[in-house]
Amino acid sequence: MLTIASSLNFDDHGAERLRGAVGDDLTALWASLTHLPADHAGIRIRGIAELTPFIGSDGPIGAIAARTLGAASRPVRAILFDKTADANWSLAWHQDRTICVKHRMDVDGFGPWTVKRGMQHVAPPFELLSRMVTLRVHLDDVPATNAPLLIAPGSHKHGRVPVGLIDDVVRDCGTFTCLADAGDVWAYATPILHASDAAAVPARRRVLQLDYAASELPSGLEWLGV
Repeated sequence: MLTIASSLNFDDHGAERLRGAVGDDLTALWASLTHLPADHAGIRIRGIAELTPFIGSDGPIGAIAARTLGAASRPVRAILFDKTADANWSLAWHQDRTICVKHRMDVDGFGPWTVKRGMQHVAPPFELLSRMVTLRVHLDDVPATNAPLLIAPGSHKHGRVPVGLIDDVVRDCGTFTCLADAGDVWAYATPILHASDAAAVPARRRVLQLDYAASELPSGLEWLGV
């Protein structure tokens, strides 16, 4: 049974911590990712069959997204972040605004387009982002010194926030520090404003981040998927 272990909840704040959601499966989960290169800050993941039992709607990770999106939810993008003493970056306040698709097609409301690691990314209408869930699966402990994610609770309800207004929205919503233990999962509304500092005491901080959606894309666009 998952337990909510923070002062935030998903419905009100757009964020929720689930303690030990993958604790029993942590070793097997990491074993499915060990072949990935260790010298990249963020690696976009696709086609790892060993991940399927974890991230499908009936798996320990996918079931978390299904609680909000329904049984039709599926992972549509995955990134492994591996922060170390040698790769100790910071991240300014921002919203995640792009999705990953199979092919580029001109569709009203979708754009601009970018290519990341050979994959087509596009900014969709905000309404689509508002129906997505992002899960961050923590493979290491994240105390206050190890670059926890910072979020502005409720900021996803402000719609697409212009860059010049981000600081104002963060100030109005406040800042919450998302501490975690290995095996915890944080669930977020995908467009929530978030940031992170460089680790004050550099240590390994591996996070598997997964975006979930439950609807098809319009006009022939297709999710690339995981």
